[in-house]
Amino acid sequence: MQKAKIKKLCLDWGADLFGVADINSIKDEFLISDSAKKKIKRAICLGASVSKAVLDEIQDSPTKIYFHHYRALNNFLDQLALRLSNFIQNEGFYALSIPASQIVDWQKQSAHLSHKKIGYLAGLGWIGRNNLLVNDKLGSQFRLVTILTDMDLEADKPTQKDCGDCQLCIEVCPVNSIKQNKEDFDHLKCFEKLKEFQKQHIVDQYICGICVKACKG
Repeated sequence: MQKAKIKKLCLDWGADLFGVADINSIKDEFLISDSAKKKIKRAICLGASVSKAVLDEIQDSPTKIYFHHYRALNNFLDQLALRLSNFIQNEGFYALSIPASQIVDWQKQSAHLSHKKIGYLAGLGWIGRNNLLVNDKLGSQFRLVTILTDMDLEADKPTQKDCGDCQLCIEVCPVNSIKQNKEDFDHLKCFEKLKEFQKQHIVDQYICGICVKACKG
Protein backbone atom coordinates (compact mmCIF):
# COMPACT_ATOMS: atom_id res chain seq x y z
CA MET A 1 0.00 0.00 0.00
CA GLN A 2 2.81 2.40 0.91
CA LYS A 3 4.59 1.78 -2.38
CA ALA A 4 1.40 2.24 -4.41
CA LYS A 5 0.72 5.53 -2.64
CA ILE A 6 4.22 6.84 -3.33
CA LYS A 7 4.09 5.72 -6.95
CA LYS A 8 0.77 7.51 -7.50
CA LEU A 9 2.17 10.69 -5.94
CA CYS A 10 5.23 10.62 -8.20
CA LEU A 11 3.21 10.00 -11.36
CA ASP A 12 0.78 12.77 -10.37
CA TRP A 13 3.75 15.10 -9.88
CA GLY A 14 4.92 14.41 -13.43
CA ALA A 15 7.25 11.41 -13.31
CA ASP A 16 7.03 9.10 -16.34
CA LEU A 17 8.87 6.17 -14.76
CA PHE A 18 8.84 4.77 -11.21
CA GLY A 19 10.66 1.80 -9.77
CA VAL A 20 12.11 0.53 -6.49
CA ALA A 21 15.49 -1.19 -6.28
CA ASP A 22 16.98 -3.38 -3.57
CA ILE A 23 20.41 -1.79 -3.22
CA ASN A 24 21.85 -3.80 -0.32
CA SER A 25 24.31 -5.60 -2.60
CA ILE A 26 25.69 -2.42 -4.22
CA LYS A 27 25.37 0.35 -1.65
CA ASP A 28 29.03 0.04 -0.63
CA GLU A 29 29.86 1.44 -4.10
CA PHE A 30 27.98 4.68 -3.40
CA LEU A 31 30.00 7.83 -2.71
CA ILE A 32 28.01 8.79 0.38
CA SER A 33 28.75 8.68 4.11
CA ASP A 34 29.09 5.38 5.96
CA SER A 35 26.27 6.39 8.29
CA ALA A 36 23.95 6.82 5.29
CA LYS A 37 24.99 3.44 3.87
CA LYS A 38 24.04 1.75 7.15
CA LYS A 39 20.53 3.23 7.03
CA ILE A 40 19.42 2.71 3.46
CA LYS A 41 17.60 -0.38 2.17
CA ARG A 42 15.95 0.75 -1.03
CA ALA A 43 16.38 3.22 -3.87
CA ILE A 44 13.40 4.83 -5.53
CA CYS A 45 14.20 5.62 -9.16
CA LEU A 46 12.18 8.23 -11.06
CA GLY A 47 12.35 8.97 -14.77
CA ALA A 48 11.21 11.85 -16.97
CA SER A 49 10.99 11.55 -20.75
CA VAL A 50 13.00 13.68 -23.16
CA SER A 51 11.04 15.81 -25.63
CA LYS A 52 10.82 14.10 -29.03
CA ALA A 53 10.62 17.51 -30.71
CA VAL A 54 13.90 18.55 -29.08
CA LEU A 55 15.57 15.29 -30.15
CA ASP A 56 14.34 15.82 -33.71
CA GLU A 57 16.57 18.89 -33.88
CA ILE A 58 19.69 16.75 -33.40
CA GLN A 59 21.46 15.70 -36.60
CA ASP A 60 25.20 15.00 -36.31
CA SER A 61 25.79 16.89 -33.05
CA PRO A 62 23.90 18.06 -29.97
CA THR A 63 22.07 21.38 -30.14
CA LYS A 64 21.83 24.29 -27.75
CA ILE A 65 18.11 23.55 -27.40
CA TYR A 66 18.95 19.98 -26.38
CA PHE A 67 21.52 21.25 -23.88
CA HIS A 68 18.95 23.60 -22.31
CA HIS A 69 16.31 20.85 -22.27
CA TYR A 70 18.79 18.42 -20.72
CA ARG A 71 19.46 20.83 -17.85
CA ALA A 72 15.76 21.65 -17.46
CA LEU A 73 14.92 17.93 -17.19
CA ASN A 74 17.63 17.41 -14.57
CA ASN A 75 16.29 20.36 -12.58
CA PHE A 76 12.74 18.99 -12.85
CA LEU A 77 13.89 15.58 -11.60
CA ASP A 78 15.82 17.16 -8.73
CA GLN A 79 12.67 19.03 -7.71
CA LEU A 80 10.68 15.78 -7.88
CA ALA A 81 13.28 14.04 -5.73
CA LEU A 82 13.23 16.90 -3.20
CA ARG A 83 9.45 16.75 -3.00
CA LEU A 84 9.45 12.99 -2.53
CA SER A 85 12.28 13.12 0.01
CA ASN A 86 10.34 15.66 2.08
CA PHE A 87 7.24 13.46 1.92
CA ILE A 88 9.17 10.37 3.06
CA GLN A 89 10.88 12.31 5.85
CA ASN A 90 7.53 13.65 7.07
CA GLU A 91 6.33 10.05 7.21
CA GLY A 92 9.14 9.36 9.68
CA PHE A 93 11.68 7.70 7.40
CA TYR A 94 15.15 8.51 6.11
CA ALA A 95 15.44 9.92 2.59
CA LEU A 96 18.53 11.09 0.68
CA SER A 97 18.01 12.42 -2.83
CA ILE A 98 20.93 12.04 -5.25
CA PRO A 99 21.18 14.76 -7.95
CA ALA A 100 20.13 13.75 -11.45
CA SER A 101 23.41 14.98 -12.88
CA GLN A 102 26.32 15.77 -10.59
CA ILE A 103 29.88 14.59 -11.22
CA VAL A 104 32.02 14.03 -8.13
CA ASP A 105 35.29 13.35 -9.99
CA TRP A 106 35.58 14.78 -13.52
CA GLN A 107 38.75 12.86 -14.34
CA LYS A 108 37.16 9.53 -13.47
CA GLN A 109 33.69 10.67 -14.59
CA SER A 110 32.28 9.29 -11.34
CA ALA A 111 29.10 10.32 -9.51
CA HIS A 112 27.60 9.52 -6.11
CA LEU A 113 26.03 6.47 -7.72
CA SER A 114 24.92 5.15 -11.08
CA HIS A 115 21.28 6.07 -11.78
CA LYS A 116 21.53 3.70 -14.72
CA LYS A 117 22.38 0.76 -12.47
CA ILE A 118 19.64 1.72 -10.01
CA GLY A 119 17.16 1.97 -12.87
CA TYR A 120 18.14 -1.49 -14.07
CA LEU A 121 17.70 -3.00 -10.59
CA ALA A 122 14.36 -1.17 -10.29
CA GLY A 123 13.08 -2.92 -13.41
CA LEU A 124 12.91 0.21 -15.56
CA GLY A 125 14.93 -1.23 -18.43
CA TRP A 126 18.08 -3.00 -19.55
CA ILE A 127 21.59 -1.80 -20.34
CA GLY A 128 21.66 -1.40 -24.10
CA ARG A 129 24.39 -1.49 -26.72
CA ASN A 130 24.60 2.30 -26.36
CA ASN A 131 25.69 1.88 -22.72
CA LEU A 132 22.46 3.57 -21.61
CA LEU A 133 19.39 2.25 -19.83
CA VAL A 134 16.76 1.25 -22.40
CA ASN A 135 13.08 1.20 -21.48
CA ASP A 136 10.70 -0.88 -23.60
CA LYS A 137 8.39 2.13 -24.14
CA LEU A 138 10.71 5.14 -24.02
CA GLY A 139 13.92 3.64 -25.36
CA SER A 140 16.79 5.72 -23.95
CA GLN A 141 14.81 8.94 -24.26
CA PHE A 142 14.56 9.76 -20.56
CA ARG A 143 16.55 11.03 -17.58
CA LEU A 144 16.71 9.55 -14.08
CA VAL A 145 17.01 10.59 -10.44
CA THR A 146 17.36 8.48 -7.28
CA ILE A 147 16.12 8.73 -3.70
CA LEU A 148 17.77 6.48 -1.11
CA THR A 149 15.62 5.45 1.84
CA ASP A 150 15.22 3.10 4.79
CA MET A 151 11.58 2.43 3.89
CA ASP A 152 11.10 -1.31 3.46
CA LEU A 153 9.34 -1.02 0.12
CA GLU A 154 8.76 -4.04 -2.10
CA ALA A 155 11.57 -4.03 -4.65
CA ASP A 156 10.95 -4.44 -8.37
CA LYS A 157 12.84 -7.05 -10.38
CA PRO A 158 15.29 -6.41 -13.25
CA THR A 159 13.88 -7.13 -16.69
CA GLN A 160 15.14 -9.98 -18.83
CA LYS A 161 14.62 -8.04 -22.06
CA ASP A 162 17.42 -6.77 -24.28
CA CYS A 163 17.98 -4.86 -27.53
CA GLY A 164 17.27 -7.90 -29.67
CA ASP A 165 18.10 -7.28 -33.33
CA CYS A 166 17.93 -3.48 -33.11
CA GLN A 167 21.15 -1.77 -34.18
CA LEU A 168 19.96 1.80 -34.74
CA CYS A 169 22.41 3.26 -32.21
CA ILE A 170 25.32 1.45 -33.90
CA GLU A 171 24.36 2.98 -37.24
CA VAL A 172 24.27 6.59 -36.00
CA CYS A 173 27.22 6.75 -33.59
CA PRO A 174 29.69 9.28 -35.11
CA VAL A 175 32.77 7.56 -33.66
CA ASN A 176 31.72 3.89 -33.83
CA SER A 177 31.96 3.48 -30.07
CA ILE A 178 28.81 1.32 -29.99
CA LYS A 179 29.35 -2.34 -30.85
CA GLN A 180 27.23 -5.43 -31.36
CA ASN A 181 28.07 -6.65 -27.86
CA LYS A 182 27.32 -4.08 -25.16
CA GLU A 183 30.41 -5.19 -23.25
CA ASP A 184 32.56 -3.86 -26.11
CA PHE A 185 31.27 -0.29 -25.84
CA ASP A 186 34.24 2.07 -26.33
CA HIS A 187 33.96 4.53 -23.44
CA LEU A 188 37.11 6.43 -24.43
CA LYS A 189 35.99 7.11 -28.01
CA CYS A 190 32.61 8.28 -26.76
CA PHE A 191 34.12 10.59 -24.14
CA GLU A 192 36.59 12.09 -26.61
CA LYS A 193 33.68 12.97 -28.89
CA LEU A 194 31.82 14.59 -26.01
CA LYS A 195 34.88 16.70 -25.23
CA GLU A 196 35.05 17.70 -28.90
CA PHE A 197 31.45 18.93 -28.84
CA GLN A 198 32.24 20.97 -25.74
CA LYS A 199 35.40 22.48 -27.26
CA GLN A 200 33.33 23.54 -30.26
CA HIS A 201 31.11 25.46 -27.79
CA ILE A 202 28.05 23.60 -29.03
CA VAL A 203 27.24 22.58 -25.46
CA ASP A 204 28.84 23.34 -22.10
CA GLN A 205 28.57 19.82 -20.72
CA TYR A 206 29.67 16.38 -21.85
CA ILE A 207 26.49 15.36 -23.69
CA CYS A 208 25.67 14.17 -27.19
CA GLY A 209 22.11 12.89 -27.75
CA ILE A 210 22.67 11.22 -31.13
CA CYS A 211 22.16 7.65 -29.92
CA VAL A 212 19.43 8.81 -27.54
CA LYS A 213 17.47 10.12 -30.52
CA ALA A 214 17.91 6.78 -32.34
CA CYS A 215 16.85 4.64 -29.38
CA LYS A 216 13.04 4.74 -29.27
CA GLY A 217 12.34 1.46 -27.52
